[in-house]
Amino acid sequence: MAVTGTPGSVSIRAFVRLKLRITGNTLRDRPARIVMFVLGLVAACGFAILGYSMLAVPGLLDRPDMAEFLFPFGGALLTLGWVFLPLLFFGVDSTLDPAQFALLPLRRRTLIAGMGAAALAGLPALATLCATLGTVHSAALLGGAGAALAGLLGVVCGLAVCVVLSRAVISAFATSLRSRRARDLATILLAVVAASIGPLELTLLGLLNRADWTLVETAATVTGWTPLGAPWTLGLDVAQGRAWAVPLKLLIVVVTVTGLLVWWGRTLEQAMVGAAGTGPGRAAAPDHRSPVTKLLFRWSPRSRFGALTAREIRYWWRETRRRAALVTLTMAGVFLPLSTAFAGDGSGAVGLAFVVGAIAPIGLANQFGYEGSAYATNLATGVPGRLEIHSRAAAHAVFTVPVLVLVAIVTGVVAGRPEAIATQFGTLLATYGTGLALVLPISVRAAYALPDTTGPFALSSGGGFSKSLPGMAALLGAMIGSLPVVVLATLWPWLALPVGLVYGVCAYLLGAHLAGRMLDRRMPELLAAVTPR
Repeated sequence: MAVTGTPGSVSIRAFVRLKLRITGNTLRDRPARIVMFVLGLVAACGFAILGYSMLAVPGLLDRPDMAEFLFPFGGALLTLGWVFLPLLFFGVDSTLDPAQFALLPLRRRTLIAGMGAAALAGLPALATLCATLGTVHSAALLGGAGAALAGLLGVVCGLAVCVVLSRAVISAFATSLRSRRARDLATILLAVVAASIGPLELTLLGLLNRADWTLVETAATVTGWTPLGAPWTLGLDVAQGRAWAVPLKLLIVVVTVTGLLVWWGRTLEQAMVGAAGTGPGRAAAPDHRSPVTKLLFRWSPRSRFGALTAREIRYWWRETRRRAALVTLTMAGVFLPLSTAFAGDGSGAVGLAFVVGAIAPIGLANQFGYEGSAYATNLATGVPGRLEIHSRAAAHAVFTVPVLVLVAIVTGVVAGRPEAIATQFGTLLATYGTGLALVLPISVRAAYALPDTTGPFALSSGGGFSKSLPGMAALLGAMIGSLPVVVLATLWPWLALPVGLVYGVCAYLLGAHLAGRMLDRRMPELLAAVTPR
């Protein structure tokens, strides 16, 4: 189905139908994608049910004081999630890429309205709508039909803010990240911000347990008057006798959405073209070394394994999306224990470090997708699957293992038990090795293509959330699989380091052997899966 005709003849419904048609075509005769889509649908339903239940609790328990805090803070967190989660974790829904309409005679207003409507037809928008209807339930119980209508209006306005804000930010990044240095800096900064959400949330919870509730109430009130929290508190305002606040907050929302639409419209044309200007660069000093010498490090083995490992190390250091994953891991590993201690529970840092060990291998869940058709070089030169897997895992470990050492040290110091650093490091190694054993076969069997684009945040979509589910399953499996070492560390702490090292290495070797054999059989299929179309 194509969008054709004069600028005024294309309706918004055509964009929605086009998105649904493209989504359906991507699932045709592809059982694996159908399964992943169904799993994504189940996860979206779970989020909707959980969110609805949490937001409906204040009304069910007749606790308006809970709603005073939960609605503005929860709404603000949800709105920020619409900005950072698509950019950094699950990818942007590029089913309708603006570049696809660059040559069509469409008005900018028509294109913005159509793409916004298409975004509302996706699973994230529907799940958000269903989850936030819990505020309407609470408002109805607290204030009757009038409060329910105001709450429903707030839900619609809040969803509009989420969608427009997300699309405007994505469009802005597509045009403003012109140089590699700017893209790298933006990637690192956004990764730091996104990775800080969890620690900041834990710190906030700790402060709430010990804070003056008058100050907390003031913070909630201020948040409720910002564009992030204002839409979600309309029903509560009517229920609490503050109906005069509804038109003022609606004005805030309207001004915000209008400003975002103007911003989106100004950046959309350049996003459609996708061109980035380049300035004159400095002439590099002549380097007369051979290409092999330039690739290898001084300590690299002079072999195929050394060359492949050196290449992967450089990719992890230079490729913006891979670097963002490393920054996120470091932030989560170091600052989660610190925030837990600041919240008044130093012993909980041990459990959080255990989770970090399971998160560490997730960066390899789609390791072949970063390269696309470049993987054809390895296929043409006959690189064995086992060698390919070992070199990629070794390069990842060069960056990850020092982070795990740092996590163990921070955890031991924060918990007030420096003698437990070796024990903690042993459990981290066991969890990391078990995670690799699960993630490496997944990276061969469930690989998918990432778009060939200069934007570091534009990931292939239509099922970005469902594509992340195998990695989440590997995370859970890593925590379950390493429980024997955790139990051993509790009973005999002095055995945790040697046993954790052996356990992790054995688990990794088993998973690498399986992944290597799978890769030898599936090299052509893997290349086809990761090559952007």
